[in-house]
Amino acid sequence: MIEIKNISKWYGQFQVLKDCSTKVDKGDVMVICGPSGSGKSTLIKTVNGLESVQQGQIIVDGTSVGDKTTDLPALRARIGMVFQNFELFPHLSVRDNLTLGQVKVLGRSEEEATARGLQYLDRVGLLAQQDKFPGQLSGGQQQRVAIARALSMDPIAMLFDEPTSALDPEMINEVLDVMVGLAQEGMTMMVVTHEMGFARKVANRVVFMDQGAILEDTVKDEFFQAPRTERARDFLARIIH
Repeated sequence: MIEIKNISKWYGQFQVLKDCSTKVDKGDVMVICGPSGSGKSTLIKTVNGLESVQQGQIIVDGTSVGDKTTDLPALRARIGMVFQNFELFPHLSVRDNLTLGQVKVLGRSEEEATARGLQYLDRVGLLAQQDKFPGQLSGGQQQRVAIARALSMDPIAMLFDEPTSALDPEMINEVLDVMVGLAQEGMTMMVVTHEMGFARKVANRVVFMDQGAILEDTVKDEFFQAPRTERARDFLARIIH
């Protein structure tokens, strides 16, 4: 479903991604982990063209992301993205946050978009909050609305960029529970996270990055039981401790 081939990216003289390659099959749950500044968020944002690359190729469901003829808005409509800081429209109600993209991008009627949006709002346990504004919700609730909004677009895959890092500790599980449910239903997912409990529970693949490079790309059990690089062993020892 997603293939990343030898991509490299620079900000000026600084190389933020170094010849990175990996692939995500349909139904995979890939967790991307590593220390801060290792390039994880940049990597995941290249998948839907939010970050461009100077070298290499990214193919999503047969479409080349970097091709000048590719309709990026249409591609992004098919790849759900959940950000660290929710990115909800503060001046719109929860219900309107859920329907706007469906109407403007997918061309759905208001009635169809509302029905679909409320279906997913119920799915994340927040149907009763549909008339509230984002500022009236907790951080965990806002992130669950953001997940429902992404799901309303009927994505073929979901990207999560540190979805719990801006949350208070007691709110983290309510978001992770929704993500666990999605994974168990077979949603294809790429997740940048430090939540190793989530990775152990639902990931089938783990990518470990450091200084812009992919150092490990392996099945979950192998990563946790016998990481191949000393850098990954050190990271796991620190984060699990």
